[in-house]
Amino acid sequence: MRFGILGPLRVGGGESTVTAGRDRIVLAMLLLRAGRLVPVDELVDAVWEERPPATARAQLQTCVSRLRRRFAELGLPPETIITDPVGYGVRADPGGLDAEVFTRTVEAARTAVAAGRQAEAGELFRAALALWRGPALGGIPSRSVRRRAQALDEQRLTALEECVDVELRLGRAAELIEELAENVDQHPLRERLRGQLMLALSSVGRQADALAVYREGRRFYADELGIEPGAELQELHQRVLAGDLALGGSEERSFTPVRALPRAIDDFIGRQETLARLVKEIEEDDARIQLIDGMAGSGKTTLAVHVATALANRYPDAHLFIDLHGHSEREPLPAAAALATLLRQFGVPGDRIPADTDERAALWRSRLSGRRVIVVLDNAASAAQVAPLLPSGRDSLTLITSRRRLAGLDGGKPSSLALLDPDEAVELLGRVAGADRVSAEPEAAIEVITRCGHLPLAIRLAGARLAHRPRWRVRDLADRLATGRDTLTELSAGERSVGQAFALSYAQLDLDQQRMFRLLGLHPEGFFDDRAAAAVADLPLPDAQDLLDGLVDAHLVDEPEAGRFRFHDLMREYARQLLGTGETAASRAAATVRLLDHYLHVAHAIASRMEPAASRSALVLPEPPRADLVRASAPEGTGWFDANRAALPALVRLAAAEGQLERCWQLARTSWFYLFMHGHLDELVDTHTVALRAAEQLGDDGAVATVQNYLSSGYFRLGRFPEAIELMELALRLRQRLGDQRGEATVRRNLTVAYGANWQLAPAMAHATAALALVSAGDQPVEVTAILNNQALLLLAWGRYPESRQVSRRQLHLAREIGDMNNVYNALGHLGAVRARLGDYPGARRFLRLALQFKRREGNRFGEGEVLNELGSIERILGRPEQAAMLHREALTAVAKSGDRVAACTSRNLLARALLDQGDAASAVDLHRRVLAEAVRMGARHEQARALDGIARCLRGTDPAAARSHWFRALALFRQIESPDQHEVERLLAELG
Repeated sequence: MRFGILGPLRVGGGESTVTAGRDRIVLAMLLLRAGRLVPVDELVDAVWEERPPATARAQLQTCVSRLRRRFAELGLPPETIITDPVGYGVRADPGGLDAEVFTRTVEAARTAVAAGRQAEAGELFRAALALWRGPALGGIPSRSVRRRAQALDEQRLTALEECVDVELRLGRAAELIEELAENVDQHPLRERLRGQLMLALSSVGRQADALAVYREGRRFYADELGIEPGAELQELHQRVLAGDLALGGSEERSFTPVRALPRAIDDFIGRQETLARLVKEIEEDDARIQLIDGMAGSGKTTLAVHVATALANRYPDAHLFIDLHGHSEREPLPAAAALATLLRQFGVPGDRIPADTDERAALWRSRLSGRRVIVVLDNAASAAQVAPLLPSGRDSLTLITSRRRLAGLDGGKPSSLALLDPDEAVELLGRVAGADRVSAEPEAAIEVITRCGHLPLAIRLAGARLAHRPRWRVRDLADRLATGRDTLTELSAGERSVGQAFALSYAQLDLDQQRMFRLLGLHPEGFFDDRAAAAVADLPLPDAQDLLDGLVDAHLVDEPEAGRFRFHDLMREYARQLLGTGETAASRAAATVRLLDHYLHVAHAIASRMEPAASRSALVLPEPPRADLVRASAPEGTGWFDANRAALPALVRLAAAEGQLERCWQLARTSWFYLFMHGHLDELVDTHTVALRAAEQLGDDGAVATVQNYLSSGYFRLGRFPEAIELMELALRLRQRLGDQRGEATVRRNLTVAYGANWQLAPAMAHATAALALVSAGDQPVEVTAILNNQALLLLAWGRYPESRQVSRRQLHLAREIGDMNNVYNALGHLGAVRARLGDYPGARRFLRLALQFKRREGNRFGEGEVLNELGSIERILGRPEQAAMLHREALTAVAKSGDRVAACTSRNLLARALLDQGDAASAVDLHRRVLAEAVRMGARHEQARALDGIARCLRGTDPAAARSHWFRALALFRQIESPDQHEVERLLAELG
């Protein structure tokens, strides 16, 4: 053997041929996990423990280099040490490492025992034990090495005990006494060794000595541990006293390994990573109790059986399994009945099993004492049910599965099962239904597993339906799941169904938990927080939190982060089914109103602090029915909207479906600013389209006009200017018919921007003038400031720079007076842009940088992009195209996040101009052409003209005719929209001749 670790470290057949201390630790760690990579961090911890130097990795490389040289001197091949970015490893040939030879030989001995070949087993055990030269890796003080070496020492003692059992059965008691006495002295707490010594002494007629061994052990246990010997050793003591054990009586100690695990299913898919992780943790941490919990149908039992099978060789004495019926149609199995079943599996005759539960538990633990056993306690109801069944020593492993989190078990290491990922889920469907059949329809297969929520049980049942219906396509099942009676009814096969599995979990809840579970089925989205739960159930927040904790423990809802919860899709459908049968129509309606009111008032409270002053007063709500929950949620600010972004459109649709029309449009309105400012424009258009129908059904013209106004903002950002203008013109007529001058001014203010963005500058200016005429700076300064903001932008675009500056100064003065900081910095940005147009670049940069800081602080991505583009243009004009390109790229990122497609075209056109000035004409012309195509599609005439101008600039040096053609097209568009850019194009055409 090339390597020896069953004793002092041995390499290449010589003792301690590696002498450097650190090198010995590194090699020991690699050999302890031969054939596998050991991460660098683990090696560093092993060598330096808590205080690694800064150069630890470099020093580790030096250690490995010295080992390579030493191996070469000993004639070992260079590939013996494996190097990988993750770490290092040692490759040992079969038979090259004594520990691996020991493991294989012991396993062969156990196989011989199971087959009844006792003499062969004895020889094999002795051959394995002969490989030991002392304590594993003796003389290496590293704690990491010692911890793993102790596991090897434990394996030697277990093998010795098994060997002694065999040899006692072979009648070799006299030969064993000296060896056993020596080992009992060295390991006085091992009751199995002490019992074997008592048995050997009794077998040769030395009962007095056997009794003395017991008394010595009892005294030691009392003095050192304060306990009595285990029940099995006490029973053996009584039999020695009674003279029941004579020569040849060792058959009482005979023990045949028990194998009671159910068959591990062949199509075990999707848990390989979890299986490998659990096996590794159990092997390395010497775990004693492993908890596996998860929702119904997640594959807990299957995983536990596979873990037990993978670790079978580590626990050779017995593999036991019992279903505790914690979640089944039967009552949970009492501890006494479970102990009786386990004892019978272990070979204890029924007439030897005590009637008292405590006595059964004592006998159970004594039978396990000193033996290496795996016990699978499946489908546990509670920690109280499981506690009496747990072995007391460290030689056994208990795997516990449950649909509940068993938080009350000391020493238990929990592992909650996640759902399958898409690839694993498709593979499982293919295993059950046929791989060729599933791979032929990949899109339909994805739809099926999505409808199954990636839940293993649901996927197995779906696959079973396909397997028993060979004429069905996968698409047929996908369509049935999408449009059939309900998904839960479809997901059944024979007597098994997903709904039945969920029902067993639901039945374990108390009445309050069941009510909470049902009412949460009203929530239209998978995610919700504890405050929404308190609202829908009409409970104080602490009570709701307690009920949610119970649902989480039962795996009926998940808690991915503190205070936020998630329904599995199928579980939500199950809750909705229960809602239909467990709640009256009146209670459902009342709960729906409570749910909608909660979201409406929280959204309103947060939006009121976020929106510009000119729009925040547009919606007034009564006092919230649950002000406590609003106060608990509102401090989250934008984070609350982020967390509930998917829920808000679903809640708007729920309100419409349930006839809560006023709440429907109001909830859309309160969500508007968040959706608009963060670029969630599809959701904005979706929610406000639903809200508009609701307002129209109500016959509330004011609500209709409000929703039309805010819906148009979504179309505006999407570059759909004609649609935005059409909606606002409708809203304007409604406001005029209602005699609502303030509302009319708001619509006209927005029409100023919409017509301006569409480069219809004359009607835009007319609306700005009319809006100002409707409001008074003395009575409505907020509205006046907002109108001035839009008017200043319009004048800037029109090229009327002195007028724009005058209006911006008025805006700045008024905004400062009323403390409207948003418009203060808007005005500074406008003044910066005016200065840039008039050639005052230092002054422009000062103003623009102030505006940029504010817009970034406020999270205004569209405004940030506008200012960055202004700064980039200044840098390009000043001959710094690299800095200009960087700023335009930042601007593009910002406006893309805002969702504004026209602004994205602006940023790309300006970026292309900067690229051209850097000398990269090819990239510039390509970017301009892509902008042209997008602008034509949207009807954005100004960006079309800019793109044509940019293409001409790229081509004028190589293709003057093409450049002239593009400039003529650009000039026609610039003149059509009255853009001041037309004058620069006229100059360039004149230069071209």
